[in-house]
Amino acid sequence: MTDPSAVPGARSVSAVTPGARAPAALAAFLRGVERRGAVLAELQCGDATTGDAALADAMRQFRHQAGATVMDDWPRQFWAVLLAQPALKQRTPVAIAVDATDRLGELGSGPRAALLLRLAAGLDEAGAAAVLGVRTQTYRLALQRSLPHHPDGRADPHAWQALREQVHRRIKTLPGGRLDRLAKAREAALSGGSTATAAAVGSHRPAAMHARPAWLMPLLWSLLALCVLAMALSFLPSSLKPGGAARSTDASGALDEQPPASRYSEEAAAVMHRDFDLLADPQGVAAAVDLPFHAWLAAHAEEMPASYPVQAEAEAGAEAMVDDVIETAGGETSDEID
Repeated sequence: MTDPSAVPGARSVSAVTPGARAPAALAAFLRGVERRGAVLAELQCGDATTGDAALADAMRQFRHQAGATVMDDWPRQFWAVLLAQPALKQRTPVAIAVDATDRLGELGSGPRAALLLRLAAGLDEAGAAAVLGVRTQTYRLALQRSLPHHPDGRADPHAWQALREQVHRRIKTLPGGRLDRLAKAREAALSGGSTATAAAVGSHRPAAMHARPAWLMPLLWSLLALCVLAMALSFLPSSLKPGGAARSTDASGALDEQPPASRYSEEAAAVMHRDFDLLADPQGVAAAVDLPFHAWLAAHAEEMPASYPVQAEAEAGAEAMVDDVIETAGGETSDEID
């Protein structure tokens, strides 16, 4: 528990101006609460990095307000300034390895702050109620609702004791690197550093993550300009595009008729013809054309009438008579010539 009377120094100090050296009492007070403040901020917002940055901002703000208040009121004002940080007002699951009885992640921002003021800050009921600006009875009711309970609604003292021990163990076993960052944040706050400086000191994120190469922005702007230029060129007529051949058009917008650049030869056209197999075999085509007639003739051969032979003989006789006439005419012609 933070005891205001244990802080050495006078009951009040003069106002601390920016850039001036902070009193030793203020430095001792911030050194005494930085561990508890770091754990409270971490468990309240659920992230150590965000909590440390909020603690750095709270130290800087408290440095400027400490001179206007008496030292007995420093604990109340410091914890009130810390809980007033915007990053600690968000309801976020708590990223801390504790038992299943931990209900911090299930609590709202207000009940969680009421519980952490008792466990992490070490304040009594009156001091915690003063930080939250409520009556002691109201704070006690909020604390009872935030404590672990059995399924039947009874308070679970064993879970409460386990949670208390784990929070205290976390306060005592902060990593050395994190303690160094907290010390730098405290020194920056005492020296009157700006919010950006304190946040940068309190954060453990590597500076390389925030650094941006000098050539990155010019490259991005160049790529953006190229994309805009390419999009603009896509809307130009083809005759105006760079490298495009200018073609004359009539009023309707149709292109002039032009001969083809090349043609297939007759042999290539014949080979690529879809009926090339038929064109390459004309006799087969002729046979295929007569095939239906021959099929019909073969199927109806027995049904031919008897007059067909007589007609055939008559035709043969007629052919013979024609031959005789030709021979006779030929002989007469030969005699006349003689």
